[in-house]
Amino acid sequence: MDKKKLAVPLVCHGHSRPVVDLFYSPVTPDGFFLISASKDSSPMLRNGETEIGLGPLKDIKVQCGVVALILMHCEQHLHLQILQRMKLWDALTGDELHSFEHKHIVRACAFSEDTHLLLTGGVEKILRIFDLNRQDAPPREVDSSPGSIRTVAWLHSDQTILSSCTDMGGVRLWDIRSGKIVQTLDTKSPVTSAEVSQDGRYITTADGSTVKFWDANHFGLVKSYNMPCNVESASLEPKLGNKFVAGGDMWIHVFDFNTGEQIGCNKGHHGPVHCVRFSPGGESYASGSEDGTIRIWQTGPANLEENDSLSRNGPTGKVKALADDVAHKIESFHISKEGKASEKDKATDA
Repeated sequence: MDKKKLAVPLVCHGHSRPVVDLFYSPVTPDGFFLISASKDSSPMLRNGETEIGLGPLKDIKVQCGVVALILMHCEQHLHLQILQRMKLWDALTGDELHSFEHKHIVRACAFSEDTHLLLTGGVEKILRIFDLNRQDAPPREVDSSPGSIRTVAWLHSDQTILSSCTDMGGVRLWDIRSGKIVQTLDTKSPVTSAEVSQDGRYITTADGSTVKFWDANHFGLVKSYNMPCNVESASLEPKLGNKFVAGGDMWIHVFDFNTGEQIGCNKGHHGPVHCVRFSPGGESYASGSEDGTIRIWQTGPANLEENDSLSRNGPTGKVKALADDVAHKIESFHISKEGKASEKDKATDA
């Protein structure tokens, strides 16, 4: 019998509590970047290609929730939920640039395509649009959402925004000019993840045990697939668009986009998977879990046989040595709650 091939992820330590959000930046002249949010209140910024941590943000204590990252002309801005504020940080120096006040906890944020606007939403049920060129100006408030806001995103060259709610199904599409809902994409369960594809063709949503793909221009349902578990997050491969990943239990499921057939199931996390995202080139995807780790999975063929593969504590042999070396480098850049890089990572892998 042929030995079964298993995928071996790169394990990124550093968080001491569950990882609840991941976000990849676009590709820039400096490469691309991955930022994660965790219930440990310590966001982490990594080089998306090497997965090495890039250093601390200063004096930062974040109530975990959402993160967004934009890079333009080598100037890197990081936006984080902080209690009832949204703060803008320089991701190179860790310096705070501005604080946007809110009256309640913010759960979602997104930078516009042209990088000039910042969209936020949360418990207040209000979508706010901040002009980053006039940071002290009051935000524009879009018409009230019917429920507490869970996800937000921009469409159509910043002319349309979408949002979902924590306590009701559906994705609502808002016209930026009128500030009104122009379309609702119906789902049976609340949408926990919404992603606009890199080419602007599809909206990928996860609700309950279903992953759906919508036409981002005409808003029709393109495909709907029932999953083997309740799904918290889903992501479409950005280049070819021929596969997608979904997570909700302790595994990362890989599916064929055209047929919905499961073509892979990656095991390695020791707790439920809360978020999955493809890298901008589609060569890998990241998963964040209740176990406090981020795992990076290659999309190419598996290169490890079952007898030489993952033990309960991770890969063995040369693969484990390499992973441990990279993990050690990452841990040395851990961002503590006080905003200082600790020499030794105190995080534990649940």
